[in-house]
Amino acid sequence: MEVEIEVNESGGNAVVVIVGLPDTAVKESRDRVWTAIGNSGFGKPKGRVTVNLAPADLKKEGPFYDLPIALGMIALREDYKEGALDKCAVAGELALDGGIRPVKGALSFALEARERGRKAVIVPEENADEAAIVEGIAVYGVTNLRQAVELLKGNGGVERHRIDRAALFGSHGHYDVDFSEVKGQMHVKRAIEVAAAGGHNILMIGPPGTGKSMLAKRIPTILPPMTEEEAIETTKIHSVAGLLGGSTNPRPGEVSIAHNGVLFLDELPEFRRTTLKVHRRPLEDGHVTITRANGSITFPAKSMLVAALNPCPYGLKMGLQAA
Repeated sequence: MEVEIEVNESGGNAVVVIVGLPDTAVKESRDRVWTAIGNSGFGKPKGRVTVNLAPADLKKEGPFYDLPIALGMIALREDYKEGALDKCAVAGELALDGGIRPVKGALSFALEARERGRKAVIVPEENADEAAIVEGIAVYGVTNLRQAVELLKGNGGVERHRIDRAALFGSHGHYDVDFSEVKGQMHVKRAIEVAAAGGHNILMIGPPGTGKSMLAKRIPTILPPMTEEEAIETTKIHSVAGLLGGSTNPRPGEVSIAHNGVLFLDELPEFRRTTLKVHRRPLEDGHVTITRANGSITFPAKSMLVAALNPCPYGLKMGLQAA
């Protein structure tokens, strides 16, 4: 969802108030923004500044809003190119010296901006490659607050960021291991190849030391290449995954991180029965819905499940079952 930032200055003492359901990190941004504006050589507001983050009923999290809040406050004193703020979306964390630090979710941010009809996005330089994956919208990577202001004034200095999408996706398709390195185990390799080709799940049963984990680590190297749509969808998940689940606020967990790839569960009987049961729906439906007190969100979770277990504590039997 797009967040619109409104800035208003009125009389009174010089103070910044942020409203619109901000979390602690967003509230703290007023101090970062105030200091960064001064250290970048811009005049500070003289009166009370109210920053509204709309819609007001959506909780705002993290330092994502530092840069747009700063640009809005600077707009009280500086003139931007007509319509510049209406045409672009902005995200970035500010350092006290006015430098701009990277944020999570740049790809999702750029996709949302395009859907909202924005013509360009301004993001930290470190996020420019990720945002530029999105076609149909101009991406500008900036390193400091002054550079972003000059860009909005139309003074140039920052070129549109472009990438080779095919080369970028291809650079992440290399592995330190390879399935071809496995010698012998012909019946197991055949079963894995069939499962990988057909998108089936597979259960490997065998005593310790027979190569179950070794084989599982190499399965991604023989999976069919992702389509461009799959690659973008998977990159979106990794882009926003600051934590692997378990947060108060819904975030992608291990099942979603494995989207379009392999989810490996070693020592399968050691998992609690309830844990295994909750994996059934994502495996069947291809998505997982996480619900918390402050919201609910659905993440894609279509993966190949690879599980391994020992037949018994003594390892007296060995076999393999494909499902």
